[in-house]
Amino acid sequence: MRVAMSQFAADTDPERNLDHIRTTVRQTGDASVVVFPEATMARFGIPLGPIAQPLDGPWATEVRAIADEADVLIVAGMFTPSPDGRVTNTLLITGRGVDTYYDKIHLFDAFGFAESATVAPGERIVVSEVDDVTIGFATCYDIRFPGLFQRLADEGAAITIVPASWGSGPGKREQWELLARARALDSTTWIVACGQADPVTIGQEPSGKAPTGIGYSTVVSPLGEVRGQLGAEPGLLTVDIDTTEVTEARKIVPVLANRKF
Repeated sequence: MRVAMSQFAADTDPERNLDHIRTTVRQTGDASVVVFPEATMARFGIPLGPIAQPLDGPWATEVRAIADEADVLIVAGMFTPSPDGRVTNTLLITGRGVDTYYDKIHLFDAFGFAESATVAPGERIVVSEVDDVTIGFATCYDIRFPGLFQRLADEGAAITIVPASWGSGPGKREQWELLARARALDSTTWIVACGQADPVTIGQEPSGKAPTGIGYSTVVSPLGEVRGQLGAEPGLLTVDIDTTEVTEARKIVPVLANRKF
């Protein structure tokens, strides 16, 4: 399976970010899956309520149209209204016969930031099948919780896609890379971790504590090997994923079968 990851620094305007999706998908050639970061609809650090839209709203509807026209699965982060007045941090997952969504379960209440103040948590794990491959989904802070990735593997996931908008700071790049490799090993699945680019690389200084991205989107094999990685700046990374490596990894290191808890 060919997977493309678009690492970019999202704008505050959802329409401009739609333009980026449209342009990028045209550049991905024969990729089956095109992954965009968490908060693709609009970056963190602005009021999210005014830009949130339902899954049948104009933003998501246009993403579906782009996916259908190109015959690809698009995974892109957006914000949807929550019944309690907050928003939900949602992955829109659409194209190639799939139309579903994942609401971020673990909210980023860490490093002095309180995502839960404005974002409501999800409750359900999500897997989808594309080209006979089962794919699981997680978002950013979820990557710190190995149980979720093992549950996705239990549901058949050979690949877990993790869009993110990782917070910057001392040691944060090292944590991002370590966690992506650790989750691959915990679950013996491919990890496709697509982050927002570091806004500093395009001349924007982040303000406040909002997580606006550090780049370093990474693809990791089921045995923890980095098979592709970008730097801090915007870029497009395309990787061919061989899911037979999952079967082989689970024979070599059967952690899912051997676990006790």
